[in-house]
Amino acid sequence: MADHWTPHSWRAKPAKHIPDYPDKMELNAVEQRLRSYPPLVFAGEARKLKAELAEVCEGRAFLLQGGDCAESFAEFSADNIRDTFRVLLQMAVVLTYAAASPVVKVGRIAGQFAKPRSSPTETQGDVTLPSYLGDNINGIDFNEASRIPDPDRLLRAYSQSASTLNLLRAFATGGYADLDFVHRWNLGFVADSPESARYEELANRITETLDFMKACGINGETAPQLHQTDFFTSHEALLLGYEEAMTRVDSTSGEFYDTSAHMLWIGDRTRQPDHAHVEFLSGVKNPIAMKCGPSLDPEELVKLTDILNPDNEPGRLTLICRFGAENVEKHLPALIEAIKREGKKVVWSCDPMHGNTIKSSTGYKTRPVDRVLAEVQAFMAVHRDQGTHAGGVHFEMTGQNVTECLGGAQAITETELGDRYHTHCDPRLNANQALELAFLIAEGLKKERSTGTMSNVAMTAAF
Repeated sequence: MADHWTPHSWRAKPAKHIPDYPDKMELNAVEQRLRSYPPLVFAGEARKLKAELAEVCEGRAFLLQGGDCAESFAEFSADNIRDTFRVLLQMAVVLTYAAASPVVKVGRIAGQFAKPRSSPTETQGDVTLPSYLGDNINGIDFNEASRIPDPDRLLRAYSQSASTLNLLRAFATGGYADLDFVHRWNLGFVADSPESARYEELANRITETLDFMKACGINGETAPQLHQTDFFTSHEALLLGYEEAMTRVDSTSGEFYDTSAHMLWIGDRTRQPDHAHVEFLSGVKNPIAMKCGPSLDPEELVKLTDILNPDNEPGRLTLICRFGAENVEKHLPALIEAIKREGKKVVWSCDPMHGNTIKSSTGYKTRPVDRVLAEVQAFMAVHRDQGTHAGGVHFEMTGQNVTECLGGAQAITETELGDRYHTHCDPRLNANQALELAFLIAEGLKKERSTGTMSNVAMTAAF
């Protein structure tokens, strides 16, 4: 496949979940405009992420990937970007300390607009319309005009992604990510949490470590790693016309990179080996990922890894497993055994959100926090049994105080879901629920550690 690959070779393959635009000439004109636009990310940044993911692959780091289910034009604001970034930093500090290793931070942000849907249509009352597919395709308003795919939305999505990336880079390097600030935010969360006693020990040990580091002269002025951080972006590469338009030749290597994000992934619905999405991502040199659901056969997984990572390069391919809490032990061991048998270098990550979606008695689609945690715990337990590295987690979450997922320390009930249910697609963890899960996952990560407390210098390098 790679021998004949071009950025447009996917167009000769069957393609699922790509919308049918009624005005093809307008779509072509928009894609042509996008080809002239500046890249959103740079090849060197993508290579850096691949190198960091190679450390995850070898068991020397941990991947934290999270953000909105689907970004929207309506919720676009500096405050929302800041709050999601802040929660991811808070989670990363807790996981860094627990794992005694670096945490690679990747946001579902600055491009995560489109979503494949289980049904092509939606019915309300006696009216049936095409499904809402994401703000870069059509509108969420339930009327015929809104649901028509509009190519101009791609330009607006590009503009919003560029603005988001600009702000994220400023936050990551301008002092907002200072480790001391982030830890103080975590101390505030612990103090206010109904489960504070459970989290206090870990928080206090981080405080002691930071105090010791300061006494040794390790601070934001002497160690820049404490004052800034690396932060990368990712999204599902669903709209291949947009991805093709954003694919450029890197002037330093002569290789093709998709400059719409540092990392792209293939969804569970579009991972057919002979289809367009696999074809396209087989040729770009970004680190890529693939969702792995219950229907994935172990031998097909091996075939897909051969196509997507033919050189068996560590850090190139992440497998994001999404089974549902009750199905992990049924499906994951066979996939791990097939990858081990073939000697494949992959990052194993857990998406505990998609397989645990239910419909509440009040009609809201939701996800119980206890089932989300149970899937992560089962994922880690299987990897311990297999002698492999549970490399990361992948959450749909937001920094906003929404009420979309049931339970957690806040004990959100079914009757409370409607209080602040703002998602444009699937339910997200709110800030407190995400942080709570980080502390609980930290307990599992400590079981993975083969040495004692992480050294102070290691913590400086990790964050």
